[in-house]
Amino acid sequence: QVQLVESGGGLVQAGGSLRLSCVLSGGTLYHYIMGWFRQAPGKEREFVAGINRNSRNTEYAHPVKGRFTISRDNDKNTVYLQMNSVKSEDTAVYYCAGDYRPVGTGVSTTSSSYDTWGQGTQVTVSS
Repeated sequence: QVQLVESGGGLVQAGGSLRLSCVLSGGTLYHYIMGWFRQAPGKEREFVAGINRNSRNTEYAHPVKGRFTISRDNDKNTVYLQMNSVKSEDTAVYYCAGDYRPVGTGVSTTSSSYDTWGQGTQVTVSS
């Protein structure tokens, strides 16, 4: 059974940096388009960033563009989200998600396209 496990969340001061990791087990990361989503209290889950299988295509939500970077290491079955210049509005539970797609190069920004989800990791930004 394929599982995703996030780590790296925590408390960070505004303007600081944090790197989230997501490890896939029970499968091959190369077969998945990968994405990061987040959900703040009282808000809908929203797309943050996505990356295709060979890292040539990435997508970012407008609020994080230029501050966050998504990357992947297929040999380590791991996806990363580097968060720089964090703001209080980045406070949320961050979820890693996988879209099983052995062929194709596109990156979906909608949660319904992703079929495997991690349990989430809390990121809290203090001002």
